[in-house]
Amino acid sequence: MSGFDRYLSLWIALAMAAGIALGALAPELVAAVAAAEVASVNLVVAVLIWAMVYPMMVGVDFGAVAGVARQPKGLLVTLAVNWLIKPFTMAALAVLFFEHVFAPWIAPEDAAQYTAGLILLGAAPCTAMVFVWSQLTRGDATYTLVQVSVNDLIMVVAFAPIVALLLGVTEIAVPWSTLVLATVLYVVLPLIAGLLTRRWLGSEAAIEGFAARAKPASVIGLVVTVLILFGLQGQTILDRPGVIALIAVPILIQSYGIFALAYGAAWALKVPHRIAAPCAMIGTSNFFELAVAVAISLFGLSSGAALATVVGVLVEVPVMLSLVAFANRTRARFAG
Repeated sequence: MSGFDRYLSLWIALAMAAGIALGALAPELVAAVAAAEVASVNLVVAVLIWAMVYPMMVGVDFGAVAGVARQPKGLLVTLAVNWLIKPFTMAALAVLFFEHVFAPWIAPEDAAQYTAGLILLGAAPCTAMVFVWSQLTRGDATYTLVQVSVNDLIMVVAFAPIVALLLGVTEIAVPWSTLVLATVLYVVLPLIAGLLTRRWLGSEAAIEGFAARAKPASVIGLVVTVLILFGLQGQTILDRPGVIALIAVPILIQSYGIFALAYGAAWALKVPHRIAAPCAMIGTSNFFELAVAVAISLFGLSSGAALATVVGVLVEVPVMLSLVAFANRTRARFAG
């Protein structure tokens, strides 16, 4: 890795601190960024995520997509973890901690809100950020794209019923325009740009050289995205640090537990590391843009549910960076 990549955890920590400071010192600027929205998708964040994803898409070889069918195990692990396990373990952990373990310190109505927010996180697998984690673990770009695309298709039909079931309600107002627009912005447009870039570059050597030069934009996009997210939510984090810590506990257990399950299953099934690492990352990471949007839509901007989804963002980046480091250290344990 480059020197910049090697100290990515430090840059992320500085971005978190700078974001909180920016929210406190320049609230008008943060408000202007927050106002740049279409269908609950922040366009500034969308551009940054696009910059993160684009270098990965340049590496996607459509001629190799058919090869996914010859290596279905990674995709099967991802789908099983994301849709048969993850939403339900997150709900179980939320109920365990907020209705039992933390019950003496949290009012029942607040506990219900935090549980709802964690359920929204657990039911929304990662869409865009996983391209960054995949790139940092030298994942297979084509296979990662297929995994994310299949998850997006399932999310369209499964997200609302799973959340409704776990929340114990019969209807849930999911912002479908948010989901569709986010998929277009974070997957479709960067994919088209990557395909056009490959055709323009021509040779594989030129493509690899271009991807290497474009990679810093991906990491910078991640750092700036974190800064903006924490600028948008910094005051909430400063006002309620104790609650933040309590909400983080089940998220941390869920994140490391799901990664261990998916990564271990991929290893047991002899899935190559370039597929196994992104496979586990997709299950561990969350589509926090959707979770935050739905929480605000259902329960309000200042609700406990919205706060819980914001804590998901707070926890996710350092957790995922630690898992990227672990995946890179254990590469040799995999068959390929």
